[in-house]
Amino acid sequence: MLDQGIKDQLEAHFATLSSDLTLALYASKHPKQAELRELLSDVASFSGKITLRDDPERVTGVQFDLLRDGRPTGVRFRGVPGGHEFTSLVIAILNADGKGKLPDAGIQRRVKALAGPVRLRTYVSLSCTNCPDVVQALNQMALIHADFHHEMIDGELAEADIQALGLQGVPAVVSGDSILHVGRANFAELLEVLEGRFGRVPARTADEQPAQIYDVVVIGGGPAGSSAAIYSARKGLKTAIVAQRLGGQVQETLGIENLISVTYTEGPRLAADLEKHLRAYSVDLLENRKVEAIRIEGKDKVLVMQGGELLKTGAVIVATGAKWRELGVPGEKDYLGRGVAFCPHCDGPFYKGKRVAVVGGGNSGVEAAIDLAGICSHVTLLEFADQLKADEVLVRNLRSLPNVNVITSARTTEVVGNGQTVTAVRYQDRPTEKIHEVGLDGVFVQIGLVPNSAVVKDLVAINRMGEVIIDERCRTNAPGIYAAGDVSSVPFKQIVIAMGEGAKAALTAFEDRMRAA
Repeated sequence: MLDQGIKDQLEAHFATLSSDLTLALYASKHPKQAELRELLSDVASFSGKITLRDDPERVTGVQFDLLRDGRPTGVRFRGVPGGHEFTSLVIAILNADGKGKLPDAGIQRRVKALAGPVRLRTYVSLSCTNCPDVVQALNQMALIHADFHHEMIDGELAEADIQALGLQGVPAVVSGDSILHVGRANFAELLEVLEGRFGRVPARTADEQPAQIYDVVVIGGGPAGSSAAIYSARKGLKTAIVAQRLGGQVQETLGIENLISVTYTEGPRLAADLEKHLRAYSVDLLENRKVEAIRIEGKDKVLVMQGGELLKTGAVIVATGAKWRELGVPGEKDYLGRGVAFCPHCDGPFYKGKRVAVVGGGNSGVEAAIDLAGICSHVTLLEFADQLKADEVLVRNLRSLPNVNVITSARTTEVVGNGQTVTAVRYQDRPTEKIHEVGLDGVFVQIGLVPNSAVVKDLVAINRMGEVIIDERCRTNAPGIYAAGDVSSVPFKQIVIAMGEGAKAALTAFEDRMRAA
């Protein structure tokens, strides 16, 4: 079942396992049972520390549990973890043995503080590129928390569940009959959702951690933040980088062909290269964290993290980038994952042969419409302006497609549904102010990005677009607070510009520090 290249990798990965790990396969007459047994048998064959064991309990589908030293870990797979989810299985085995990239002690404390019991199911598609991130994060939480159980479920084998829940997007995280999250998410975002749903056990006084002290704290782990942290560390400053995930928005970028001296790369590869470069320096990488507030205490800034962690520093470089912009209309949040989507690559296959709309006529919107036209029966593109803003070559391509209808001067006013799924979208024709309704099955929102400036909006000047206003040296109007990259007012949101701005902000912060000494 496994090719030789994968076998060689597994042999290397599993060579250092020290715990006794068991893959407990439940009894089943499902047609996929033999395929699952063969896969698990292959995996177990690469280490004497992994055992495939038959569990006599019978199930209707196919499933197995991961045990460590004979005890349940809280990790279960319902389905055959092939495709992208094979990596989730391998990582779960390594993580159960305490190996691989695990959350640091601060994040583990937050996970352990979740008020249990936590029982979650994540519905996935084996072809989904975003699903493994969610599955792996929740599996890690199950391994950390004593009363946390997580199941990966192949949606193709759980059609009844999918229909009962009204799911039209993956990954979908479910607790009981409630959908907690749909779509891409990183560890930090998922932990925030779970803290909101299950609450936290109050920390004891003895568990409270004193503030960590740094010369420079960079908020954001994308190109600007990584550059700022590296330049700060090169100046000999004690530096930390706080990020929900290293790489930031770059992680969601496919082909990159305009990073000078690099003919071609892809977002995940560039993010990995950024992390590798960061780890070559004495930079504390505080991942899976979100700064909730910044307090000014004299010349110091105190960063308050979710979970109560504190950092104290003389200089803060804000490089938080931007996020997908939402429509902000009735029905949008109600039908997220049930007809409202942001990623055509991940959720487009759910709309095969169906009618959809794309809101947004820039490059991302037009590209999404072109991609979806090859899957869906019909695509309606709605653009607020009186003409499309995308590159002319994309517009020509779009208009050549027979199953695409372009509507300009359209203000999207509402996403309409029947309580279970999207049934239509309403828009206002701006010249006539007449309301129209388009019957469809899904809406893909592609209207650009909004700066992630909320954490400093009460401390520094912000322009009408939400960008942090900076001078030519990346200084804000607040002493000791700098900004770089897409969150700032610098023109042209490009990776190469963000990198340069990050370096500039770090050098300015160092220069200001020397002058104040």
